[in-house]
Amino acid sequence: MTHYRADGTVAPSPEHVAPHPFGHPRERTPKGHTGPAIGAPAVGPRTHMSVFQLAMLTVVAVASLRSLPAMAGYGLASVFLFVVPAVLFLLPTALVAAELATGWKGGIYVWVSEAFGQRWGFLAIWLQWIQNVVWYPTQIAFIAVSLSYVVDGQLSSSGLYTAVVIIVLYWGSTLISLRGGSLFAKVGSWSGLIGTLFPGLLLIILGAVWLATGQHSQTSLSGSAVLPAWTGVASIVLVVSNVLAYAGMEVNAVHANDLKDPGRGFPKVMLVSTLLILGVFILPTVAIAVAVPSSKLGVINGINLAFDQFFTHWHLGWATSVISLLIALGAFASVVTWIAGPSRGLLAAARSGLLPPALQYRNKAGVQVGILMVQGTIVTVLALLFIIIPNGNTAFVTLVDMATALYLIMYVLMFASALRLRRIHPEVRRSYRAPAIKLTASVGLGASAAAFVMAFVRPSGFTGLSAVSYPLVVAVVVFLLGAPPLVFYALRKPAWDLRPEEERETAENVLVNAQ
Repeated sequence: MTHYRADGTVAPSPEHVAPHPFGHPRERTPKGHTGPAIGAPAVGPRTHMSVFQLAMLTVVAVASLRSLPAMAGYGLASVFLFVVPAVLFLLPTALVAAELATGWKGGIYVWVSEAFGQRWGFLAIWLQWIQNVVWYPTQIAFIAVSLSYVVDGQLSSSGLYTAVVIIVLYWGSTLISLRGGSLFAKVGSWSGLIGTLFPGLLLIILGAVWLATGQHSQTSLSGSAVLPAWTGVASIVLVVSNVLAYAGMEVNAVHANDLKDPGRGFPKVMLVSTLLILGVFILPTVAIAVAVPSSKLGVINGINLAFDQFFTHWHLGWATSVISLLIALGAFASVVTWIAGPSRGLLAAARSGLLPPALQYRNKAGVQVGILMVQGTIVTVLALLFIIIPNGNTAFVTLVDMATALYLIMYVLMFASALRLRRIHPEVRRSYRAPAIKLTASVGLGASAAAFVMAFVRPSGFTGLSAVSYPLVVAVVVFLLGAPPLVFYALRKPAWDLRPEEERETAENVLVNAQ
């Protein structure tokens, strides 16, 4: 028998506690109540995260060297192109996601489902997963170029080489993930330090020494160079890749409740992490621009070219191979760490009957084999773009725009959900409340919508796809990868729900009574 509390939520029976697959969607608290949420389980003393700890976790999770070469071609103007999306996208995302995470447990699926229903919640979690699938080829292409500087730098211009490396490393990573365990999860943070923060810091130091010793700067360092030259919309659409560089803040926002005082602590986390992330992005980008002529920069190999330029000048050519190997290993560890992670959220939603049983299949280690096989097939097909499109830089940017467009649809849903939930469920206790929610969420929603449109514009200077075929290719892939959840939802059958009957009944009662 199912029991209900006075506030409408399901009370566990004394004999058995059947957990909601995503945690209880929300915790209601009577007006004036300052203690734990009604019905919250009794817990011992909590271990809180410090502001610095959460800020560093955010930096390691968000900061990446992948987007730096694309911006280095803008020189000092890259500062503007990093700061604008940080203000209009990064901050609204972090603030809004923190409010949602401290009010509703379960992430984007629960947030959007609570606001607009299960169909749109399923679309949101699907988009969060599928954009990662499109991201994998770009990350591994970055690895392929770094490895080429260890073996033969000329390989970096070969589309066939890049495609083969993507396919081999991805499926190798998948085989590792299928074994289960947490080997790479344990070294993930160290790989972020070794493969991202250390090379970034080294670039800053080398760039500073370069200028301090009177070497010629390949980019203008005058104040007027801070604003990008305007030659039409296509001249600045690479800023879209910066939106993707900042993506993922909604994942780390779930840790806001781990702070001792989320209301005061989380804004400090955002200030510290934003400044650090901007430092990781901007300073190494300027260092690349200082050493490498813009005519030689590629959107994938710019970092390696900068290290090669620095080390060759100081007769340390051997160091280029060493640092390139570190970058490749750090990026590879991040890929392995993320291979199975994002698909777990999709699997959790799928188990309620939203995907066919074949896609819910898990092996003895509990790894979602069905989803990972589909994931690998998509990555393999997308890797072929490096062979089909003659210009590897264009193939790379095309994939970035595809991933960005898919992810931005999810962010539009997230910001819209925050606005709706503040209106229809003001009674839900949030440990952190975003300031000026209407303005904050509207700015984030508007920035996401604008960046989505710009994702279909080919950046200037990229060949291999015409200005007409470029948006068509992006649009076709975005549609083919973004539409399936709506199709699955329309075709869903009761037989797809593979949860135990008692768990299914409890979860349904929680959702019904939470509305």
